[in-house]
Amino acid sequence: MKRNYYIAGLIMLTFFVISFITNIIGPLSPEFISDFKLSDALAGVLPFAFFIAYGVMSIPTSMLVQKYNEKSIMLMAFIVAFLGSLLLATEPNYLTALLSLFMIGCGMAMLQVVINPLLRTAGGEENYAFTSVMAQLIFGGASYLSPLVYSYLVVSLNKHENNGITSILQPVIPANLPWVSLYWLFTVISIFMFAIILISKFPKVKLADDEKAGPWKSHLDLMKKPVVILYFVALFCYVGTEQGVSYWMSQFLFQYHKFDPQTAGATAVSNFWGLMLVGGILGLLLLKVMDSRKLLILFTVPAIILLTLALFASAQVSLYAFPIIGFFMSVMYPIIFSLALSSIETDHGSFAGILVTGIVGGAVVQILIGVLGSLIGLKWGMSFLYVTFGYMLSIGFWAKPLVKNQTIFDKKDNAS
Repeated sequence: MKRNYYIAGLIMLTFFVISFITNIIGPLSPEFISDFKLSDALAGVLPFAFFIAYGVMSIPTSMLVQKYNEKSIMLMAFIVAFLGSLLLATEPNYLTALLSLFMIGCGMAMLQVVINPLLRTAGGEENYAFTSVMAQLIFGGASYLSPLVYSYLVVSLNKHENNGITSILQPVIPANLPWVSLYWLFTVISIFMFAIILISKFPKVKLADDEKAGPWKSHLDLMKKPVVILYFVALFCYVGTEQGVSYWMSQFLFQYHKFDPQTAGATAVSNFWGLMLVGGILGLLLLKVMDSRKLLILFTVPAIILLTLALFASAQVSLYAFPIIGFFMSVMYPIIFSLALSSIETDHGSFAGILVTGIVGGAVVQILIGVLGSLIGLKWGMSFLYVTFGYMLSIGFWAKPLVKNQTIFDKKDNAS
C-alpha cells in the first residue's frame, strides 16, 4: 500500500491538539476554584466531567468507525470540541464548564480511537513503532507548551499588553477571567482542524481481524477474564495518577506554599509534562536492555518517593519534586498497555477498547481526591495516589506476558 505521509503528518498534528487541549485542565484548577468559589470536592467534578467522556465514547466509537469512515468521525469530533469550547468561552460558569469539559472530552475520546490505526495505515505498518513513538513525543511536547501558553495569555491580558493575540482577545474576555482566552483559542483550533480534515483525502484503513472491535458480547466475554480486569484497573490507576498529580499540583502549591498558579504553578505543570517527555526517550533506550517489568519497578519506586517529598517536604522541595514525578511516570503507560496486549492471544481490538475506557480513572480518582480534600485536606486527599502507585508497582511482580519485550541481549542469544 502506498504510504500517505501527508495524513501521517495530519495525525501527528491531531496528537498535538489533543494533548494541548486535554492537559490544560490542571493549570486551570486554581482558577476554577477561585473564580467559581468551589470546594475541592466540586473542583474534582471538573476533570471527572472530562475523563468520564472516555468511558462513554471509547467503545461506541470503535464500533462506529467500522460503520462510517475515519474522516467522518474526526470531523464530528472537532465539531463537538468546537461547541464545547465555544460554550465555556461565551458563558463561563461552573455548570457550563462541566458540560463544556464533557463535550471536549467526547471529542478527544473519538479522536484517540480513530488516529492510532489510521497512523499505522498512513505511515506504513513497517514504520508503526517509529511513528507511534514520534506521536507520543509530540503529545508530550504539546503538554509542555500548553501551560506556558496559558501563563503567557493570562499575564499579557492582566497587564493589558497590546500584542497581536491579546489585542484581538481583549474585547471578548471578561476582565476578571483572563483564562477564558484559552477556550477562545480552542474554538479557533477546532475550526482550523475541521477545515484541514475536510479538504484532506484519507486512505482506507483495513484492520486485521484481531484489531477490530467486536460486538458488545465480545467485550463482556473479555471482562470475565481476570487478566482483563487486572489491566483495566492498571490503566485506570495510571490515568488517575497522572491526572491526580498534574491536575492538583498547582492548587497544592498555591494552597500550602502560596506559589502563584498563573506563573510558578503553570511552570511546574509544564515541567511535569516536559520531564515526562525526557523520561520517555530514556525509557525507550532502557527497554532495549532490560525487561519492561523490571523497568516499571525501577521507575515506580522513585515516583513514590518523590510524591512523599512533594506532599510533605518544604516549599522549594515540593516545587521541584512534583514535576520530577513526571519523569518517572513516563514509562508507565506504554509498558502497562503493551504488557496488557501481550497477555492475551486474541481480540486485541476489543481489549484495546476496554483498556482505553480505563481512562475514566482520570475522572474517578479526581473525585476521590477532591472529596477527601474537602474532608481532611488536599495533602491527605492526594495521599490516595499511594494506592494507585502501589497497584502499578505490583504489576512488575505479577505480570506474565505471553511475549516479552525483546532486548539487545535476546538478539545476541538468538544469533548464537
